[in-house]
Amino acid sequence: MSPPTRKMYFGIMIVVIASAAALACMQAVSSESDAVAEPTAQPSLSVNVTTLESQTLPTTIAANGDIAAWQEISIGTEISGLRLVDVKVDVGDEVREGQVLAVYNDTTVRAELARSRAAVAEAEATLAEATANAQRARGLKTTGSLSEQQIQRYETAELTARARLDVAQAENEAQALRLAQTEVVAPDDGLVTSRTATVGAVIGTDQELFRLTRHGRLEWRAEVAASDLNKLRPGQTARVTVPGGYELEGRLRTIAPLVDTATRNGLVYVDLPVSDVARAGMFARGKFELGTRQVMTLPRAAVQLRDGFGYVHRVSDEGQITEQKVALGQHTEDRIEIVSGLEPDDRVVASGGAFLGNGDQVRVIETDVEEGI
Repeated sequence: MSPPTRKMYFGIMIVVIASAAALACMQAVSSESDAVAEPTAQPSLSVNVTTLESQTLPTTIAANGDIAAWQEISIGTEISGLRLVDVKVDVGDEVREGQVLAVYNDTTVRAELARSRAAVAEAEATLAEATANAQRARGLKTTGSLSEQQIQRYETAELTARARLDVAQAENEAQALRLAQTEVVAPDDGLVTSRTATVGAVIGTDQELFRLTRHGRLEWRAEVAASDLNKLRPGQTARVTVPGGYELEGRLRTIAPLVDTATRNGLVYVDLPVSDVARAGMFARGKFELGTRQVMTLPRAAVQLRDGFGYVHRVSDEGQITEQKVALGQHTEDRIEIVSGLEPDDRVVASGGAFLGNGDQVRVIETDVEEGI
């Protein structure tokens, strides 16, 4: 290789080496810049945490059902063709057994009663005469003054007169009964819940005038799943919530012997106390108290409900969030029973979990330290 060519070759090598060194320096500087620009992961939210807590809860069976009258009394009339002249009670009135509720016009009934009494008096007089004749005829039987046929005729007249008196007396009693029926009375104590009686109306025997709730007693007819019926016993306490949020304490009276084949539910009858907030026809929710049990619970705010399932946000020691599905049990006003899905020492976000997701980094607020400060 000639000297000029050798010089040219060494010059090119020097330029290549210098370019490579410059490129390496630029890449190093760029890597350092990227490292400086990339921020360190920071917690996205500060949270309070909580753990499972043991709590004594009542064992209950929830149920729904209607409130109805314990017994209803339908009151009508046993006479027809008479006009109502007075209605003495209205819906909502409390009535006593034997109290007059309505009155019919009794003019024609009184006239018929007077006629039947006169018929009784006439039949009594006829019987007295026939009895006297028969006694005289029997007295002359041994003398031969009267034939056997005549004597028998007098005795038959006596029997006929007695029968006619019985008929007249029966008719008189019927008219007296009709007169009593012109007053419609309450067959038992109760509360008037319906009234169709109207002054001036002529009502037949097949029409209802009043409807009473006997003794004003109401009951809750709860529908309970067939699988829970064997857990219930007469005398158990039931807490019934009526519209408006009012709560009544009832007592289970009896359990129906049949189960509805369509719903597979059985009816349970619960006696309710007398109150101004419960009315027949209301729909009510309630629960039967069976006893108490020890369960593990979390605050309601710590559990997120989605699509019928419960979720909590578990916090690791490094502050990382993991969404955890849990099985839920009984609910109270401020806590929820956790059946499975968590260990007793697992820490979960106490509130605000809806704003967190898997992998989020959080800062745990040390509650005990802050309270000590």
